[in-house]
Amino acid sequence: CCSGDEPILQQPGVSTSDQNKTYKLAGEDVARYRRALLAWYREHKRDLPWRRNDDPYSVWISEMMLQQTQVNQVEPFYERFMTQFPSVQTLAAAPLDDVLKAWEGLGYYARARNLHRAAVQVVDQYAGRIPESLFEISILPGIGTYTAAAILSIAYHKDLAAVDGNVIRVLSRLYRIHEDATKGPVKRRFQELADGLLQKGQAADFNQAMMELGATVCLPHKPRCTVCPVQRHCRAFHELSDPSGLPYKPPKKERPHYDHVAGVIILNDKFLIIQRPFDGLLGGLWEFPGGRRRENELVTEGVTRTILESTGLIVKTGLALPTVSHAFTHFKITLHGFFCAFIEGEATAITCHDARWVSLAHLADFAFSRAHNRLIGIMKKEAAKGQVEMFASAAK
Repeated sequence: CCSGDEPILQQPGVSTSDQNKTYKLAGEDVARYRRALLAWYREHKRDLPWRRNDDPYSVWISEMMLQQTQVNQVEPFYERFMTQFPSVQTLAAAPLDDVLKAWEGLGYYARARNLHRAAVQVVDQYAGRIPESLFEISILPGIGTYTAAAILSIAYHKDLAAVDGNVIRVLSRLYRIHEDATKGPVKRRFQELADGLLQKGQAADFNQAMMELGATVCLPHKPRCTVCPVQRHCRAFHELSDPSGLPYKPPKKERPHYDHVAGVIILNDKFLIIQRPFDGLLGGLWEFPGGRRRENELVTEGVTRTILESTGLIVKTGLALPTVSHAFTHFKITLHGFFCAFIEGEATAITCHDARWVSLAHLADFAFSRAHNRLIGIMKKEAAKGQVEMFASAAK
């Protein structure tokens, strides 16, 4: 740590008009920053399963999983996923349903669909080798600017700076940038600053060190400035009473709320489940038939309407299940589940991709969204109390 040295920045205050002027480390200051950061990383880096080798496939899987997801959530998923799909060939050959099931609970399922599509392309077009060209890897599904730079720098040691949320937080405080990082020009500014700091020839360690600093020291709230290895260079540390105000975040919009309904239809001791279309939210996942309740529509009417629209079945609602609340990135839902008795019709995939009758025990073979998995948990509790059998008998 450099905290014992005389600070480079000795500016007790900076006016609002000056706070967004470009400030850059230069010359020996850049060299000091790099040395301090890399020395700290080598001593303090976490032992994470994807850091134990630089195999391009392993790096790719980990980077896809880490998009918008914390390390402690990813670790168990990563190890199970790598056991089930140890190579790009096994991933490409697997049915998408198996990939979604392995991803179940990790969220942002477009990542899993993109992984599978990209694996097929890598096998078909690149003989199973993850491309090491920036252009070629960037056109694979799900790989954007950050993910491409991370994979190429860590797996192939390319001199590319990877800028994720952790790195933006470090840079915004280091340079005291009070601008919205979601805006294009500001994004480009962060990339330019990261490019200027990058230690050429050591991009793998440097990029991971920047991310590690943001994840373990330069925290969103209560940053651990006293143990930061590069605090002497940080404008926010020297000029602000509370660096946690950066990076700037625009006021959050109120997330809209919707009521969703689902029918647990029982027929001959089996339940009807449907698969969502592969494009769109939760694409490819399974759920109990239903959908969004219309405004001023009774919940029970919403159940019978959406089941008819999606599967062609006419049902009668029965016992209500406890409601399930769930928050997505841009909206929140309350899921109202009901046991339903089959009246007439033949289950057909009308607005869904597929429809199947399965036993309670076999529901675990399918990938469900978190909200519907919670509904299954409730069902199993009801089954233990004999409520499912009671309702099924009454429905007959």
